[in-house]
Amino acid sequence: MPTFEEIAAFVAEKPFATAVIALLGLAGLVLAFLVLRMAWRAAVWLFARYVAARPVEDVLTIVAASIATGVSAQGMWRFSGDVLGLDGPLRLLLFAFIEVAIITSAVRARRNMRENFSAGIDGIAVWALTCLTAVLSSMDARSLPEALFRLAAPLVAAWLWERGMAIERHRIRGTGRINWRMTPERMLVRMGLAEVSDRTASEVDAHRRLTRVALAAKRAKALRDGGGSERKVRAALAKLDKAMDQAVEHTGLAVDQQRQEALLAQIAALYNTTALIDADPRVPWEPEADHRPVPARPALPPALAELVDDEDEDVEVFDATPQVVDTAQRAAQIRAAREFWDRQISKGIVPRTVDIAQEIGIPLATAREYRALWKLEPQAHALIEALYQQHGIVDTGAFPAIADDGRVLAK
Repeated sequence: MPTFEEIAAFVAEKPFATAVIALLGLAGLVLAFLVLRMAWRAAVWLFARYVAARPVEDVLTIVAASIATGVSAQGMWRFSGDVLGLDGPLRLLLFAFIEVAIITSAVRARRNMRENFSAGIDGIAVWALTCLTAVLSSMDARSLPEALFRLAAPLVAAWLWERGMAIERHRIRGTGRINWRMTPERMLVRMGLAEVSDRTASEVDAHRRLTRVALAAKRAKALRDGGGSERKVRAALAKLDKAMDQAVEHTGLAVDQQRQEALLAQIAALYNTTALIDADPRVPWEPEADHRPVPARPALPPALAELVDDEDEDVEVFDATPQVVDTAQRAAQIRAAREFWDRQISKGIVPRTVDIAQEIGIPLATAREYRALWKLEPQAHALIEALYQQHGIVDTGAFPAIADDGRVLAK
């Protein structure tokens, strides 16, 4: 390294060359600063784009898979030189063709996962190429531990990629790939050592004691009604009495209204099991029968029956005792009538004029005026139109728009 005196002598002897060297050095520093700045910005952009947006486990998976792929590539580098005899630029270009194919297949499999929710043939190719590079790189190993290490490295990379794909699949589809039928949780539930729901131990114990009471009551009733022997009836009643004593002692049945209702519900269900034979549950997609009769509405009070003709709403009705109300009272009546109308429409029923008048306590003429405006609204009009199309019934202000079983009369 030149000394300070030598540098000073050179500057004094060759000032022009010194200036050129100084300018070139300054330009090199500026260029190095710009390159470092661009590299820093590129690194920050890549981090924000591909690293910061990912969970930590995904980033660690990518890093570990990259390291394992590097180990596999190093094994292929030795294999291409020792076995294939490649050297120089040709070796540099061809040694990692399988690793490149693995990465390409992995990228394609991820794209297929996002578009088709399955890795497809590219996912199989990742595993096949991984096994191929693992076997080839281990064939050039100098010892058994080295061979095992070279076999394990590519398989570790493939396993990490598979787990990353599983997380991606779960994130996209919201479910796992399969649901195992034999799990520790299911086995514990099957053996009675665990509960399916999140009930506490006291709730489970109370439910079992109430069930025992209900079953004992059913057995005692069956023996008594079926003419069982007196000994069996006494034994059943004693068992029922014992179960009831334990339920009262351990569940608080005497003071807990909810558990009293639960016990009565269980007893009612057990006593009426024969009613299930005659049950006729309807299928939701069963077509409606056109001949289903329209149910009759409840009979009107005699006073209103004299004023209203159920077959013709257009008949003019005069109120014998007209009501004179102020603005505030009239507004309250309108609000009450509207609330009643909305409640009935939400149930699938178009209220009659007399229903509004009877519910709110307003004259029939006023109720008819309100109904004439509100029945033109979309929901009420749809119910009226459905009844007309199915049964040919014209709106007279006195018909029901709902069947016996609660189904709206619509197509």
